[in-house]
Amino acid sequence: MAVHKIELVQENLIGSFTNEVSPIIKVNSGDSIRFETLDAGWGTGTSNSDRRKPFSRRDKIDGGHALIGPIYVENAKRGMVLEIEFNDIIIGHYGFTAAGQYPNWQNQKLHLTEYQEIILDWKLDSKLMNGKCDINGRTFSVSLKPFMGVIGMPPESGGVHSTWPPRYCGGNIDCRELVKGSKLYLPISVDGGYLAIGDGHALQGDGEVSCQAIECPMEVVDITVNLIENMSLSNPRANTPAGWITFGFDEDLNEATVQALDGMLNLMGDLFGLNRVEAIALGSSIVDLRITQIVNGVKGVHACLPHGILK
Repeated sequence: MAVHKIELVQENLIGSFTNEVSPIIKVNSGDSIRFETLDAGWGTGTSNSDRRKPFSRRDKIDGGHALIGPIYVENAKRGMVLEIEFNDIIIGHYGFTAAGQYPNWQNQKLHLTEYQEIILDWKLDSKLMNGKCDINGRTFSVSLKPFMGVIGMPPESGGVHSTWPPRYCGGNIDCRELVKGSKLYLPISVDGGYLAIGDGHALQGDGEVSCQAIECPMEVVDITVNLIENMSLSNPRANTPAGWITFGFDEDLNEATVQALDGMLNLMGDLFGLNRVEAIALGSSIVDLRITQIVNGVKGVHACLPHGILK
């Protein structure tokens, strides 16, 4: 199978999901793709102090996160599933996290409006896999767990679709478990797929409570794509180092929870030959429900079935 290298240049960037533009590359099932990304805000550099935005943004199609794409997958048809395997994810040298900048219900309920905006300046080390920031003269250090926040395809043929919400065909999923070694399964909604990826995160907690993780560019993202014809999915599914994961997305957190659980019952039926009542009975002891994120308008919930927990 072929290995493709995508350069970080103007023509390979897009800030939306659409099949109305020419794809930057055409690949086959089984091919690998290697690329570098900007941070979500279209920035790059070796530190926050020299962060710059070297590329222009087009009015209609570049309103969202900086993504690499679209990538056309030969023979991808609506109704199939696209498997994206993350072979490698290598962070850049800097990251940032902002808080208090959005005057919304969340900040008001948490009494954040009395505080000034803060932007944490993170120094990232890809060898030690840690990040450090200073707050009021104190240095805080964290272990890093990098992943890509936005991975998806347009939800329908035609039109320009925002990168901000998560959808059944991917988008701003923001799931901290999609690290190196993970396989993400997305329903394909348009022929060719038109996959786009970006929004690097060095670390994020479930919920992404300030609206940002440690936002960073990625020096290397290496993926392999595979077409799957005999899998029926209504929402994304993933096989990660933490376990099997199913997703739910809705403006209502309860509905997102039901979707994630519904996907997990289906998965447990596939894996273990259980009916839905049997699966939910076992699942009550071994399945974790987690809030993926609450900040993208459409909320996310993921259900996790840890590997090896059920013998």
